[in-house]
Amino acid sequence: MKRRRSFVLDEKDERAVELFADLGMPKNLAKTLMFISQVDECRSAEVEQGADLRQPEVSVAMQELRRRGWAKKRDLKKEGKGRPVHIYKLTKRLPEILNSFEKDKMKQVENIRKDLTNLQSMIKDYK
Repeated sequence: MKRRRSFVLDEKDERAVELFADLGMPKNLAKTLMFISQVDECRSAEVEQGADLRQPEVSVAMQELRRRGWAKKRDLKKEGKGRPVHIYKLTKRLPEILNSFEKDKMKQVENIRKDLTNLQSMIKDYK
């Protein structure tokens, strides 16, 4: 990750995003994951800038990261009125997340194999 005024994804990060996307992960989720994996913690606005995403894309990605148990959120109270700022942090390291992602993908591959085998046995009598 390169640093300009704030951190931004570099070419290696973008390549990882492409590989995750090729494996079926939504691109906004992959970009958010790659960004947040390289900082201790961050605000969603930092992810927007660094991963070149819009606020709704980051929000959806953060919800998914939290749903999968890969990230957590804490609120930072602002002085005065207004909504608190959400601070995000990964709960697992990127290699652990990749292992979890790989297990899910391998289950999908096994289910596809089973379905293909069942389909082959069902249609063997068709001409």
